[in-house]
Amino acid sequence: MRRTRVLTAVLALAAGLLAGGPPALAADAPDPAPAAVSKPAADTYTWRNARIDGGGFVPGIVFNRGEPGLAYARTDIGGAYRWQEPTKSWIPLLDPVGWDDWGHTGVVGIASDSADPDRVYAAVGTYTNDWDPGNGAVMRSADRGTSWRKTVLPFKLGGNMPGRGMGERLAVDPHDNDVLYLGAPSGHGLWRSTDAGVTWSKVTSFPNPGNYAEDPDDASGYASDNQGVVWVTFDESTGTAGSPTRTVYVGVADKENAVYRSTDAGATWERLAGQPTGYLAHKGVLDAENGHLYLAYSDTGGPYDGGKGRLYRYATVTGTWTDISPVAEADTYFGFSGLTVDRQNPGTVMATAYSSWWPDTQIFRSTDSGATWTQAWRYTSYPQRENRYVMDVSSSPWLTWGATPSPPEQTPKLGWMTEALEIDPFDPDRMMYGTGATVYGTEELTNWDDDTPFTIRPMVRGLEETAVLDLASPPSGAPLLSALGDIGGFRHTDLTKVPSMMFTGPNFTSTTSLDFAESDPDTVVRVGQVDAGPHIAFSTDNGATWSPGTDPSGVSGGGTVAASADGGRFVWSPEGAGVHHTGDSGASWSASGGIPAGAIVESDRKDPDTFYGFTSGRFYVSRDGGATFEASPATGLPAGDSVRFKALPGTAGEIWLAGGTTDGPYGLWHSTDFGQTFTEVPGVDEADTVGFGKAAPGASYPTLFTSARIDGVRGIYRSTDAGANWVRVNDDAHQWGWTGAAITGDPRVFGRVYVATNGRGVVYGDPADPGGGTDPSGACEVAYRVTNTWGDGFQADVRLTNTGTTPWDGWSLTWSFAGGERIAQLWNGAHAQSGRAVTVRDAGWNGRVAPGGSVSFGFTASGAPADARPAAFAVGGKDCAVR
Repeated sequence: MRRTRVLTAVLALAAGLLAGGPPALAADAPDPAPAAVSKPAADTYTWRNARIDGGGFVPGIVFNRGEPGLAYARTDIGGAYRWQEPTKSWIPLLDPVGWDDWGHTGVVGIASDSADPDRVYAAVGTYTNDWDPGNGAVMRSADRGTSWRKTVLPFKLGGNMPGRGMGERLAVDPHDNDVLYLGAPSGHGLWRSTDAGVTWSKVTSFPNPGNYAEDPDDASGYASDNQGVVWVTFDESTGTAGSPTRTVYVGVADKENAVYRSTDAGATWERLAGQPTGYLAHKGVLDAENGHLYLAYSDTGGPYDGGKGRLYRYATVTGTWTDISPVAEADTYFGFSGLTVDRQNPGTVMATAYSSWWPDTQIFRSTDSGATWTQAWRYTSYPQRENRYVMDVSSSPWLTWGATPSPPEQTPKLGWMTEALEIDPFDPDRMMYGTGATVYGTEELTNWDDDTPFTIRPMVRGLEETAVLDLASPPSGAPLLSALGDIGGFRHTDLTKVPSMMFTGPNFTSTTSLDFAESDPDTVVRVGQVDAGPHIAFSTDNGATWSPGTDPSGVSGGGTVAASADGGRFVWSPEGAGVHHTGDSGASWSASGGIPAGAIVESDRKDPDTFYGFTSGRFYVSRDGGATFEASPATGLPAGDSVRFKALPGTAGEIWLAGGTTDGPYGLWHSTDFGQTFTEVPGVDEADTVGFGKAAPGASYPTLFTSARIDGVRGIYRSTDAGANWVRVNDDAHQWGWTGAAITGDPRVFGRVYVATNGRGVVYGDPADPGGGTDPSGACEVAYRVTNTWGDGFQADVRLTNTGTTPWDGWSLTWSFAGGERIAQLWNGAHAQSGRAVTVRDAGWNGRVAPGGSVSFGFTASGAPADARPAAFAVGGKDCAVR
């Protein structure tokens, strides 16, 4: 079940291979100014995702109608993605969004320019209330999201607000692609750009900014915000190339006045006469060939709610409205939202019952412009049902949730929160739709019309959208345990593979904290949110299986939890109750004395009797297994609760503490006396997390990692000398917005760091060895072949063969282009380009190459391919044979 997610720092609440070149984000500028330059990374890292494949809400999918295979997806907190047709995967586009602009990882609208497919636009901003301190922006790219410039707007946008599945709010005029429209929330109305998104102005003639709010009485401003202007649709039959489209339709969050039209390119507007009332128009999709505007209505804005809905068809020539709903209004218990037209067969239209949570979502299909409908599943003899489709989740098996529901419910579900639905405009057999946890799709869609089963599979590889709340990397067993919002968390035994299941027995909707016993890593504990049942679970096999504990009286949420160094005791600070301790794995609990409720708790990693706590600027210590705590005399620590701290493995009483706020103490502190005194680490301007990894070669002290601002630059930092010196290990292309929830190194792999993001999943980095671990002889062979060309671009395939006698454990291939070619996207590897020089490194999963073995990758690039292929290639600085 999908929950609203808010940054921990804001409310104090709680392959995805990075293939292709890292995108670059220019500084805020209303014109194409040069990108801002920040300090380069002091160490070069390769960044990837620990694969989950999905995990979050995808409210929008947009296909380009001018170029086959080009599509984009937007997420509510995790940025935007571009589809890579050769690998059937997604590539992230907004990783350059930095800490100070974290709200720009929420995407409320995306628009792909069909006249110039290289252009793409994103309307970004996460919250319209004060949870997000910054204004929204429109980002624009001339290279399909490889690099961006942005214009900051004079108001906020809400990628994670109610109504975010309506849309698209952002649209490009198909006849004059310098013209764009943006529907704004919060009463700001309709906005227009006439210079390809560089500057924006309000359309003052537009009469209605909307008036619908989910809950007008919500004091937080979240549910009480006016959802505003929610979609823009052009009638391409009413214009000519080079002039703005004459007829434009706009949807407004107003149950009495939902649809407006302009017939003079936006100069004047009128409410469409005869339109239905009592509903919100979630989508407006135009079939210009037949003159039909289709509208999907719901009684609420979604994405969680919606109890009634209708589908209508508006005849653009005659002005006739026709109710084409597939079921009677009395029989609906859901709203409609997902809506799409088959551009190859415009009389074919599909829609979703987005808010049909139980027993499943429903998808409807008509091949006669809505006169008659068939549905994805139907009841035979209740509760039995018959499906037109077959679900295959073998690539993401956790989508079953480990559930065994009773009919008519099934697992995996067809979906929920299905507000994004699109038929590929060039391929009637391909459909994609977004859910609260993944992107599903099929490439056999027209089987539907023959009553032949078609297979629905996840189409989500590379799209990683989870909010990460805690991380652990034990010294043995699985290298990574994660605590995630909405889908609980995972045990990764292989970072390059999707785990078979999230944590179950019990399932938490969100896991807020987890810990393992330092000297017995098979002992693991986790706590989290759950609709019913205990909020704590224990494992004795390194998180492979779990058993529920019991709750002390009054527990309402997960809070934080700590396991003693030997696994014999646990201390829990849950929501709704004070701090408690247990010596029998949660069979019984006793209240801990001397420590306030709500404190953050951790354990000493050496002394099994010692636990620690922190709240409201005070540090607390227990030396009797958590039974009693005493306040430390330490002063000068952060006054609030935006703090993360950890005890150092292998040494009793040594603690590192990070946190603070800009209006008080904010930095990194170190204690070597069980928290009795703390020393602030010099040179660290701000720090929000701290973690430990394997010591550097020749060093004895564990490697430190932190998400911090050092020397004025925000980043992920590493120290191999106990905090005396720091190097930044990420770069401006890999920032991921807010990274303040958790960080940990890997105790078994020097330099490896796991970073918690708020919407981009678990990213992990390894030092990039320029030699790639390759055979010192440099025995290699390269086959380079241009496979396709178009206009000012081309596609090439590269095969790299290990012709030596020893295996490669990672590889790095370099070459220089002969002309001005520049790589736009690359699959099955990670690349960087400086001028003509290109470096391509392995993607992790394909780094191991046996003697005689080969590995292949491909790319698309701008610029006409040079008459001669690159003259030379090298691996680890040694020349390869070329054929």
